Amino acid sequence: MKSHSSVSFIFFALVLGWWAVIANAADAPKDNKGFKSSKATVVDLGPEFNGMAGRQLRLRVLTIEPGGYIGLHSHKDRPAVVYFLQGTDTVIRDDGTSQTFHPGETTGETGATVHWHRNDGKDAVILITADIFNTAK
Repeated sequence: MKSHSSVSFIFFALVLGWWAVIANAADAPKDNKGFKSSKATVVDLGPEFNGMAGRQLRLRVLTIEPGGYIGLHSHKDRPAVVYFLQGTDTVIRDDGTSQTFHPGETTGETGATVHWHRNDGKDAVILITADIFNTAK
């Protein structure tokens, strides 16, 4: 049987962790800084596949300058795959976890993804992203 102090400590740790998640999402930038996107190359998927009306396959090159970032955003209705071409990109998720990506690495972003990107390096981050974009939104 756990002591009262052990239960209190566990409860306190859970509450503190919950507040840390809220604080991380609240502290994330909502805008962009030092960020640019190429013009998207787009394929309308409606004529290609049944049930895909209003969806596009979109390919873009994104650049984040040193000290720049892409603010907090969601991939709801916009799954994506990303190839990291140059630089070191730190991706911070809404739960406070982060992952650093280097040239040649890839990642997938499902509809549950909420995150932001930060360039802490001395070189521009360049990434290539392909996503399924919902034109109805």
